[in-house]
Amino acid sequence: MSAATLTLPVAIMFAVALTAAAVGMYLLSRLRAPIGEARVYAYRMVAVMALALAAVLAMSAAAMWSWNGEIASGSP
Repeated sequence: MSAATLTLPVAIMFAVALTAAAVGMYLLSRLRAPIGEARVYAYRMVAVMALALAAVLAMSAAAMWSWNGEIASGSP
């Protein structure tokens, strides 16, 4: 895996994963302040889903990047 094999779709996937992770962490950090019970539930649910999205999307992007490198180098 090198920067030469990083395609635009893979870079976009990494950017979306980073954004989702940032949103998830922001929502979890908001739980430190006293807020209503409904917001606590909603923030937790959305934050966990955003972090899960970030993890899965980052793994998928890394796999695609790796495959792009293998294809470019001619490895089986």
